Amino acid sequence: MRRPAAPVPAGADPSVAGDHPPATEEVVTICRDLLRMDTSNFGDNSGPGERQAAEYVAGLLSEVQIEPQVFESEPGRTSVVARIPGADASRPALLVHGHLDVVPAQKEDWQVDPFSGEVVDDCLWGRGAVDMKDMDAIILATVRQMLREGRRPPRDIVLAFMADEEAGGVKGSHWLVDNHPGLFEGVDEAVSEVGGFSVELQGRRTYLLQSAEKGIAWVRLTARGRAGHGSQVNGDNAVTHLAQAVARIGAHQWPTVVPATVRAFFEGVHEQTGVQLLTGDEVDVEKLRELFGTTARWLEATVQNTANPTVLQAGYKHNVIPGQASALVDCRYLPGQRDALMATLTELAGEHVTVEVLHGDVALEAGFEGGLVQAMRQSLLELDPGAAVLPYCLSGGTDNKAFSKLGIKGYGFAPLKLPADLDFAGMFHSVDERVPLESLRFGVKAFDRFLQLS
Repeated sequence: MRRPAAPVPAGADPSVAGDHPPATEEVVTICRDLLRMDTSNFGDNSGPGERQAAEYVAGLLSEVQIEPQVFESEPGRTSVVARIPGADASRPALLVHGHLDVVPAQKEDWQVDPFSGEVVDDCLWGRGAVDMKDMDAIILATVRQMLREGRRPPRDIVLAFMADEEAGGVKGSHWLVDNHPGLFEGVDEAVSEVGGFSVELQGRRTYLLQSAEKGIAWVRLTARGRAGHGSQVNGDNAVTHLAQAVARIGAHQWPTVVPATVRAFFEGVHEQTGVQLLTGDEVDVEKLRELFGTTARWLEATVQNTANPTVLQAGYKHNVIPGQASALVDCRYLPGQRDALMATLTELAGEHVTVEVLHGDVALEAGFEGGLVQAMRQSLLELDPGAAVLPYCLSGGTDNKAFSKLGIKGYGFAPLKLPADLDFAGMFHSVDERVPLESLRFGVKAFDRFLQLS
């Protein structure tokens, strides 16, 4: 039986108020709907694109009297931007952003269809459930309820849901910044993905707020040599040159570097647990793994540069020695470490191999102080009073990189209170991605409070 419509709160728009599910329920519906839309990004523009999801998002915003603007950098590569007026127009605006694309998924590797949005064991499963359609849904459900209730944020909020983050944002965030910078006029701070999630630290729930992220250098190694017959002696074999370079790079032990954010993280862990993870610039990796389990894989990568070979390309016939061979390497560098990474990479590649950067983007370090950080901390601790909050550096990257070109300081804040036994960090770009329903509901409550405090 349909229940009577609730009274319209003072200041609310009657056209958007009424009989609607609370945000804590609507977030599940929105996330499920987004997961059922295949927005796979293969990195070569061969995927379906983000158009379907972008139109869905624009429709949800229009329903609550927000006027979204829809942009296509190329056919199908679609982003949505909107602005919500705040109570104090004199204050700088806050950017809240997410991406609509996901990395590809192979159905046969999953326990469920990765684009089915199934609920199993009180979790919502699907590609993008943690990266980052969960956060997209939290943002949308929160602002929809806020506007239905006639509440205005303290300052203007710019909402952005973008294409192409999983391939560096060239057709999404970077395209918007380069072609429509006016959309972000007056914005000084931003929040997005991969921060605000919880881990268990010696029995105490601890939320990690992302205040730094590594830079990106996606490079191609190209080896050249003498082409010839596969039966001949050939001391100038391009495949051999490439294989040796890839082996050197893949096996290289990068030196430890501890940025300010990471040092603050280790100090916070020591204060909370009494465990000394950092002595000078030496990290006790074994203790780190004992404390953080699978999350330690991310944390280990925040004290050194990394370079992982990912793709090899060479040859066209078994008995033909090719004159050229190439490899792709995913390099990530800490703040201030780009030049050091490239110099080492060039040295390891050797004289027969050239190094070409196909895509690069900056490392960021925003600091862990100020009003926005306090708002994130307070919103979590009000809902989870016994918890702790620590800064951390993301080993990957986000669209905050693009917005840094406009002077916008970016953080990761996708608040999720997670079960202690859930391998959340291990599901990014992996199989069987899923997010607990209760974590989504917590996320809406925390994000609503954060917007009120920000």
